[in-house]
Amino acid sequence: MQNYFELFDLETSFFISDSSLKDSYRREIARFHPDKYALKTDSEKLQALQNTSLLNTAFDSIKSPLNRASYLLKLDGIDPFDENDTSMAHDFLISQIELREELEVIESKTDSDQLEDFILRIESHIHSKVESISNAFHVNRDSLQIKKDVRELKFYEQLAKETGKLLDEWL
Repeated sequence: MQNYFELFDLETSFFISDSSLKDSYRREIARFHPDKYALKTDSEKLQALQNTSLLNTAFDSIKSPLNRASYLLKLDGIDPFDENDTSMAHDFLISQIELREELEVIESKTDSDQLEDFILRIESHIHSKVESISNAFHVNRDSLQIKKDVRELKFYEQLAKETGKLLDEWL
């Protein structure tokens, strides 16, 4: 598996600077801008397009804490979203159900104040999970804990997207 951090001359780490990543991305992507290849051969144009695609994939894979943690786990041979691994903490599964039910009630009432409070709580869960992942990478690199937190973070981020769309529809 190619190490995407190396494409941007960054340390393979959860703790990377967003600005350094963005600066490196812009610098690398500029090297393959179509204008620079206008007079090149079809083969060179294709190679530039493939490089651009690789850089976009790499950037997307490490730009957010969720994607970065998932990618780092994959580099270690761990797929956090392995379809054959359905184990989740019982308490988390119960909280998922309760949050979904709560959102259904809020949606049925079209209560934007309740929805905004709900969104704040979800954002708090997201922050807490990112902090937990960060601590796990910093302290002991406990892959099982990181995997658990990554899976939970994904749920909260998906829920945040859904609630954000719902709020946009109501406004």
